[in-house]
Amino acid sequence: MELEVRHLRALCAIADTGSLHRAARQLGVAQPSLSTQLRRIEHELGGALFVRARTGCRPTPLGRLVLSRARPLVAELRSLVSEARAAAVGGRQLRIGSTASRALAGWLRRLRRHWQEPTLHMDVSANALLRMVADGHLDVAFVHEVEGSPLRVPEGLRVRVLVQREPQFVCLPADHPAAAKPVVRLADLAHDRWMIDPTVDGEWDAVRRVLRAEGLDPRILHGDYHTAASLVATGEVVTVVQPTSPSRAETAVRRLHGDPLGVRLLLAARTDTELEGVYPDLAEAYGEVARQAPAYREWLERSGSGALVPALP
Repeated sequence: MELEVRHLRALCAIADTGSLHRAARQLGVAQPSLSTQLRRIEHELGGALFVRARTGCRPTPLGRLVLSRARPLVAELRSLVSEARAAAVGGRQLRIGSTASRALAGWLRRLRRHWQEPTLHMDVSANALLRMVADGHLDVAFVHEVEGSPLRVPEGLRVRVLVQREPQFVCLPADHPAAAKPVVRLADLAHDRWMIDPTVDGEWDAVRRVLRAEGLDPRILHGDYHTAASLVATGEVVTVVQPTSPSRAETAVRRLHGDPLGVRLLLAARTDTELEGVYPDLAEAYGEVARQAPAYREWLERSGSGALVPALP
């Protein structure tokens, strides 16, 4: 038997689902047929690829080796088909994934100068976006890595750092006593409710770690960025925000004393060529929003970190 792409796709499905039954449903085939196909593949490769147990299927060492080579091939073929179809109807479309960022609008605007309208997939999970790039569902992903919670970067992805450490600021009600100061201490917020998005990879752990280090145990509410912004405006909570976030009539964005929270900003793609094709526009867009955020710009100038922000004069 000669291995074909459909065989590699079947192996990836079994590994991803952890079950022959679920993999068969995903592939749209009968389970007995998939089991037979797996035995033939294993016979061709000379050994068992999965350990079958009542709890599911786990790759053997040989299986992990095969999967490490199969996944990029399957992803590349998927990308080839997608790009060919796009070219057939008028040109390739750039597929972008991103976590939340104020730089996103400017990046998309700049990319339109060189590409057709890019597609955009937003996700709070940086790890999920990186996996989508590795699997060929996205071309590039702009993500943040919370300090202390390293991302799981799939093997083979190319990564370029945009900002090595971006400090995270705090957003509080404009009439909060601490809002009168340019730099806020965590102790100033000891009696406030905090809102954190637990679906953001690493954010909950990082905030909890920082608060505990200060001996603080405030009440924590869970919610997304939009909910947090509205509750800050009504005086209900305080929340962690990106330093590029603007202050508004009802809210104030302030630096945290000692910069205890930080993230690393990364751009990921499958090839260096893809990275280099989009990185300059992202760097320029990020520099633009950094200039527009007074507190962040002042922090950069005082810390001597302006070089970390592209296009910041």
